[in-house]
Amino acid sequence: MRMSRRALAAASALILAGGGAAIAATVASASQGSACNNAAAGHTYRHGWVPTVHCAGPGLSTYGFDLQYQGGIDGIGVTTGAPKVYLVFWGSQWGTSGVNSNGDRTFSNDPMSAAPYLQEFFKGVGTPGDGWSAVATQYCQGVRVGSATCPATNNQHVGYAWGGALAGVWEDNSASEPAVATAHQIGQEAIRAAAHFGNTTPAANRNVQYDIVSSTGLSPDGFLDSGFCAWHDWNGDSTLDGGGAVFSPYGDIAFTNMPYVTDVGQSCGQNFVNSGDAGALDGWSIVNGHEFMETITDQNPTGGWFNNTTQLENGDICAWIPPGTPGGSFDLSDGTGTYAVQTTWADDAHVFAASGCEGNHPVVRNP
Repeated sequence: MRMSRRALAAASALILAGGGAAIAATVASASQGSACNNAAAGHTYRHGWVPTVHCAGPGLSTYGFDLQYQGGIDGIGVTTGAPKVYLVFWGSQWGTSGVNSNGDRTFSNDPMSAAPYLQEFFKGVGTPGDGWSAVATQYCQGVRVGSATCPATNNQHVGYAWGGALAGVWEDNSASEPAVATAHQIGQEAIRAAAHFGNTTPAANRNVQYDIVSSTGLSPDGFLDSGFCAWHDWNGDSTLDGGGAVFSPYGDIAFTNMPYVTDVGQSCGQNFVNSGDAGALDGWSIVNGHEFMETITDQNPTGGWFNNTTQLENGDICAWIPPGTPGGSFDLSDGTGTYAVQTTWADDAHVFAASGCEGNHPVVRNP
């Protein structure tokens, strides 16, 4: 997103469900505490930042929320190939690693077993049962700036991760992650990850995102007291706190700052969809899924898709809508399991009823 998010902090939404029914729901409300007010103020790099649950409150707006295309940056607007996610478990704080029966990396300092959960989640994106990530395939690049639709003749739609989005896993235990890593340092870790995985050309990174996951007790970009759960960006953002843009010899690099969200419990989605042990990790898939969907539709912010009035991306508009209500978060069952996810905004839902927050969509194939 293109802004310090003061407007986002004040915005509330009239959310239309996938079936077209209207509900009163908020995107984010700034009136409920200083953390909500300060979560992104002055930090323009926090694109698509997920506000904490308590920052949401009921509200109505009379304007629509369709997204518009912003023209791309360095020729990149959206992820046009099959999306690839590389999970980077940053720092020696993760402890001793192992491998479980599913072939997932495990860590001794991972009290919630979040690492294998995330790996299975992204293995499942793009497998049978996943119509959730297909919502993003309606968006494209190669259309005029300000467009809200992609014609059938366009061959640069967002790709679908056929067979799974997880492309690699790395525990970077070469050093400790800083206790409060800056945005610039997080970007630097994404560059190191590209080198580690051998993605050393612009073409190799064209449809890639690096998920920089911090271990428990750490506060990347001030997570523990800044009122956000995660955000995404790219290395060329000159506003990255702690040093500005990060030099990359490997082309443009998209990355997510993914803190250990269960350190703040229900504030970042624990038990948002499911109660008890079944919902202990809800926040991990809701929050990381939010950033995944925003990255593939706005890979180099702010060159992709967002709403010109509110400056909100597709995940922001539909964040923290309660389960069981139109457009609300829900359990996604795919080829690897069941995971809590939120809906995302669909411009083309008017084909069926009206634009709105959707959790299921046919895959839009490139002609």
